[in-house]
Amino acid sequence: MLDLSGDIDVNAASFVEAVGQCLRDGFSEILCNFEDVEKIDYMGISVVVIAYKEVMNNRGRLKFCNVAIHIKNMLSVAGIDKVIEIYPTEDSAIDGFKEDKVIENIKNLQLRRRFKRLPIDIKVELKEKSPGGKAPVCFNVDIINLSALGAYIYGCNQFRLGDIVVLTFSLGQKKTEMKVDAKVVWLSDKQIQPHNHPGMGVVFQNIPMDVQEKLLVFIEKNMSFMLKDE
Repeated sequence: MLDLSGDIDVNAASFVEAVGQCLRDGFSEILCNFEDVEKIDYMGISVVVIAYKEVMNNRGRLKFCNVAIHIKNMLSVAGIDKVIEIYPTEDSAIDGFKEDKVIENIKNLQLRRRFKRLPIDIKVELKEKSPGGKAPVCFNVDIINLSALGAYIYGCNQFRLGDIVVLTFSLGQKKTEMKVDAKVVWLSDKQIQPHNHPGMGVVFQNIPMDVQEKLLVFIEKNMSFMLKDE
């Protein structure tokens, strides 16, 4: 178990080194405790991906626990929670390792998640928010993960980290049109997200309260339908 603290950013190389040392010492099941982690940025997410790749290359397992909601949201926007399981407590994470041993022969363990995710496929148009000139555009691509704070978008590779884009999409049976500004904070990695590549994570920018409320209502309604189906 690794107890992390402070910020995970471009200066967090020690995290990768610690994970590598665990693997060299013969520990292939690594639990990272985020209880004292204050912040993670897009460079920090890249550090997490490097550590994850090293664990996977050594046929190990990497799990997180005690992750603050704002950090969990960043990981979700980047799609990291699709490949790394996140647990609310240390005990539940340890139980998760035990469960993995029981179902060792099941492929794609990274698809099992502790937190319910709204399955969704919404068509969206993206355009760079630019004061002038010919701006990149992606038509008819898919939002496959939506929250009130951001989204993961599949099928577009026209933008770079830090770009501000305008998302236009429709919600619900009434096809209520939404137009939201967002910042690109994550670009998919083909090696760890082959089925969701090309793709990118965006965080909504300056989203009006009424628009965010509509998103919340839509998500909660569809989540309740999903729970009823179970």
